[in-house]
Amino acid sequence: MAQALNRALRDALAEDPAVHVLGEDVGALGGVFRVTDGLTKEFGEDRCTDTPLAEAGILGTAVGMAMYGLRPVVEMQFDAFAYPGFEQLLSHVSRMRNRTRGRLPMPITVRVPYGGGIGGVEHHSDSSEAYYMATPGLHVVTPATVADAYGLLRRSIASDDPVIFLEPKRLYWSKADWSQEQPESVPEIGRACVRRAGTSATLITYGPSLPVCMEAAEAAARDEGWDLEVVDLRSLVPFDEETVVESVRRTGRAVVVHESAGFAGPGGELAARISERCFHYLEAPVLRVSGFDIPYPPPMLEKHHLPDVDRVLDAVSRLQWESDWRAGGRPEGGVR
Repeated sequence: MAQALNRALRDALAEDPAVHVLGEDVGALGGVFRVTDGLTKEFGEDRCTDTPLAEAGILGTAVGMAMYGLRPVVEMQFDAFAYPGFEQLLSHVSRMRNRTRGRLPMPITVRVPYGGGIGGVEHHSDSSEAYYMATPGLHVVTPATVADAYGLLRRSIASDDPVIFLEPKRLYWSKADWSQEQPESVPEIGRACVRRAGTSATLITYGPSLPVCMEAAEAAARDEGWDLEVVDLRSLVPFDEETVVESVRRTGRAVVVHESAGFAGPGGELAARISERCFHYLEAPVLRVSGFDIPYPPPMLEKHHLPDVDRVLDAVSRLQWESDWRAGGRPEGGVR
């Protein structure tokens, strides 16, 4: 995935002279995770620029660049490092296009390595997507596959709206049969993907939790006979309500899985929307599996904090499976 992101940045820089990459250590070092490796050497310091450790200054600079016709791609070195830049994000990045009635678009892509699973200390493993989702004017996307890492980043850089591009750190080293020379086409921002078809219940997830849900679905089929559908949101804002609703109306049951805290987290919004649109199709309440409502724990404790296969399967087991549930995934008499 890291190589796919690097290739997306390289291709964007090569194709459009308005694209500029900036952030802490993105130049000579190539980024902490080497996502920007080689870009300064190939395109020069003016196109891939090391900045001071000042997130508000980085984002403020990006606003000025965008106002003058450039397409800045900002790297926030770690998820919680972005917090000092929130004032610029909320006051200007998210509002400028609306404030100027569309005359000044904000083609800014903010890359944020996020989430746990790498043994990082405090301020290195937050899942802060709820903050961005609650800020009107921002698009929020997160890839879970190598193909999406490339495709979604290219689409984000090309967008005239500001995009928060959340990169799941523990998937940087994930691999896939993917060609850098002929990258496969992926759905646009705002479209979800059904990664595994099923009939018993729907697991709704994104980013770092997708592999967990895929593993849980395989375990459920093998050990319990549950045929779980897995929906990868890919884009949190815009949200693909159509794909999610269609899936839940077919299966009648849903579990939302994410690393972010449960209270006031993304799962609450998703559960509410599903309940509103699918109420008469639901066989059980929409459940959530999330991180706990605590600051991110020390590295030795993070395995207890992060949703895992057992916690997902425990939630599925609580979906009020009636005694008349038939093989094939529908209760006697069909949907109530």
